[in-house]
Amino acid sequence: MRSKDFQELLTLLDLRPAGQDTFTGTHPSKNPPRTFGGQLMAQSFVAASRTLERDLPPSALTVHFINGGDIDKDIEYRVVRLRDERRFANRRVDAFQDGTLLASTMVCYLAGGEGLEHGIAPPDVPGPDALPTITELLQGYEKTVPLFVDALQPIEWRYTNDPSWVMRDKGERLTYNRVWVKAGGTLPDDPVLHAAAMVYSSDTTVLDSIITTHGLSWGFDRIFAASANHSIWFHRPVDFGDWLLYSTTSPVATDLRGLGTGHFFDRAGQLVATVVQEGVVRYFPSRTR
Repeated sequence: MRSKDFQELLTLLDLRPAGQDTFTGTHPSKNPPRTFGGQLMAQSFVAASRTLERDLPPSALTVHFINGGDIDKDIEYRVVRLRDERRFANRRVDAFQDGTLLASTMVCYLAGGEGLEHGIAPPDVPGPDALPTITELLQGYEKTVPLFVDALQPIEWRYTNDPSWVMRDKGERLTYNRVWVKAGGTLPDDPVLHAAAMVYSSDTTVLDSIITTHGLSWGFDRIFAASANHSIWFHRPVDFGDWLLYSTTSPVATDLRGLGTGHFFDRAGQLVATVVQEGVVRYFPSRTR
């Protein structure tokens, strides 16, 4: 099943050309009620990258989610070439369904060079090899978080802490979430696909710290959440065939909105990417809680 899910991810990232700087993206066989934001971002990133005139590494991606996507329809990605230079390129990608704009993404590419270097240290966590799989962590919670159980799982996940549903079951709170992630199969030797797979995974767990800070969990509590915007800064080349530590936290929640921040570290402790996502988060307290 995992192998099939990973092959579906590769199919999602293999966009079909549909005209000048236009591509078509499909949906997988297993979906949430609306198009998964990680899918929209990853496909937009691939569409932008396939129009580059020279090999340039990505430096930043920012997407604004505008309308929910219909999981029964393909998505059209229209790329606008904003800039092409020897070391710089910029692209805008608009995702449409039946003329409705779902999301608009800006992608910047930049080939830098040697210069000042520093970075933050990763948190001290156990390595991924001895940690339980996501399948093991979901055992006994099939009726509590069925959307997670039935979701497409092309990415390997190893939580270093209790996930929200286990934490909630224990009556605990957590101000952060730290998860090891990597591709659930062998990725082609294509930097675009390695970065795209990381982009896809970045939309998972990034908002979790908003609710775990309050001792809440998906499934146990009545929570509505929707991504509003999402940004990624790429600091180093991405090898998503090996484990990356995705360390996330939430600095603020107010006015029905919450901010999630995250950092991807490689196994050597180097900071690979930084993520910031804003989401609309509504909690409907139970009278008996």
